[in-house]
Amino acid sequence: MAHLLQIDASPRGERSHSRRMTREFADRWTQAHPTNTITYRDIGRHPVPHVDEAWIAAAYATSHPEATQLEAIRISDRLIDEFLAADVYVLGVPMYNFSIPSTLKAYIDQIVRPGRTFGFVPEQVENRYQPLVLGKKMVIMTARGDSGFGPGGRNEKMNHQDPYLSTIFGFVGITDITFIAVESDEFGGASLADSIASARTKMTQLIELPLIG
Repeated sequence: MAHLLQIDASPRGERSHSRRMTREFADRWTQAHPTNTITYRDIGRHPVPHVDEAWIAAAYATSHPEATQLEAIRISDRLIDEFLAADVYVLGVPMYNFSIPSTLKAYIDQIVRPGRTFGFVPEQVENRYQPLVLGKKMVIMTARGDSGFGPGGRNEKMNHQDPYLSTIFGFVGITDITFIAVESDEFGGASLADSIASARTKMTQLIELPLIG
């Protein structure tokens, strides 16, 4: 039995392609693996707070945090506990200005924390940062207004979405990441329909793999 954490970062509802794809993934994943479980978090419509000075002081405290510091990272602890409980992740991420929504960045800042999702040994030069989130799999459903943001595409150099997400989740230890993109939202028509069909095919192939369940 495996546990899936489904996260949506789009503020849009039924018009959101990334939401539709994560929902389809979760539904198909449950059908293929009926004993598995799912936790859902909607940061697009229910954003988490940005980190502040109190958060930083508590997260990087060198001794046992005081009561006020514990309160400052209470939400972070809850989000990290939820994150670590999952075996598989599916994220719905629209492209905003060639990168990710600020709501997802706020969520990432809350869960990427020393002592919880990565180790930090300042006196070491080599291996100073140590990933602590190991043995997980992640699927990222991206949605983009234009096309050609993939490898070798005409807009590849403007894609600061996939590289950033690969870097930050790889930093905490999640290196098994599959990106599935829906493109051409701004243009619609056959190009959008073909992109959605291609994304669904990739999704089906991925869910059928034994290791994803």
